[in-house]
This record gives sequence, structure tokens and C-alpha cells, in this order.
Amino acid sequence: MTRPAAPLKLHRLPLSGHCHRVELLLSILELPHEFIDVDLPGGEHRQPAFLALNPLGQVPVLEDGTRVLAESNAILVYLASRYAPSSDWLPRDADEAAEQERWFALSVGMLKPGPASARFQGIMGRPVDPAMAEISHRLFTLIEAQLAERPFLVAERPTLADLSFYGYTAQAPIGGVSLADYPRLRAWLARIEALPGFVPLPDKL
Repeated sequence: MTRPAAPLKLHRLPLSGHCHRVELLLSILELPHEFIDVDLPGGEHRQPAFLALNPLGQVPVLEDGTRVLAESNAILVYLASRYAPSSDWLPRDADEAAEQERWFALSVGMLKPGPASARFQGIMGRPVDPAMAEISHRLFTLIEAQLAERPFLVAERPTLADLSFYGYTAQAPIGGVSLADYPRLRAWLARIEALPGFVPLPDKL
């Protein structure tokens, strides 16, 4: 396993599950890093200095020397490929690669408008749109069925897809989305929390 020449810089919002998935991998791989908290409520992400890093004005952003990357799932793939290319975090064959891409797509298509949005509404003390809960339960039913076949989303071992899904799924109850009907999902969350290097996602402003 290689190491960066200088500590990696992660521009983040601590409460963000997108940032947390990157924080998880940085911690698990024991990569030297520093956090740069971005004041999103204050509009820092819309200022020229930050837009020079990510023109979309979104966190997370990772700086690795002169290399700047945005989009959390892309950062996960970069970190594992660059610093742990022989580890179990990356797909071993075409089937696993396809499955990982499927779950990455679902993290945008269902995780974000479902559990992630419900959690945000709950943290902000706002009523949750029933559509968010409906999307969440459809997604959790899919995850529950997937976990009947294996202990993790893609393989017998954890992969980047699991890190991508952990934070918002674990904190779905903050948005009023119960996990009571999904025992396999709850056991999967516990397996991720037992990984060496696990760090929790904050749940309060």
C-alpha cells in the first residue's frame, strides 16, 4: 500500500454523508489527511476560491498534491485505486465491477432523494415528504433482498459500494424512516461499524 507524499486535503461539510463516505475510506486505509470545513450556510462554496476547485460548488473535494477531485464515489475509486490497488475494496472481476457501478448509480437515483433527503429534513426540523419515505422503503427492500445472498452489497467482503451507502442509510430514522422491518440491513450496518478505522457520521448541526 502506497502513501501520499503530503497529507491529503478533504474539503467537507462534517454533516454530509457524501463527505463521510470519503472520510471512512481515508480512516480505514490510514491515509494521512486533513479536513478543511467549508461554510456552506455562509456561502463559502459559491466563492471564487472554492469554485476554482469545483465549479459546481459542491463538497466533498479532495486535493492530492496538484490533483483535485470532486464527486464522492469518484473520490472513493481514486483513493482505492491509487493507494490500495491490491486491496479488497476494488472489484475483482467484471461481475463485481458491474455490481459496484449499479450501487453507485442507486446512491444517486434512490439514496439521495430517499434516505439522504429525509435525514436532512429531519435534522432541519422540517416535515418529511412522504415521497422520500416511499423511495427509502423501496430502496431498503432492495438492500434487504440483496443481503439475503451475501453479507455485503457486492461481495462476501465490504467494497466501496458499502461505504457509499452506509451513512445515509444508518441515519434514515432521523428522517422518520424506520429500519425496524429490515433485520439484514441492520446487521449489515453493524458489520460496517465493526470495521477497523470506522468513524461515525455526525447527526446534529
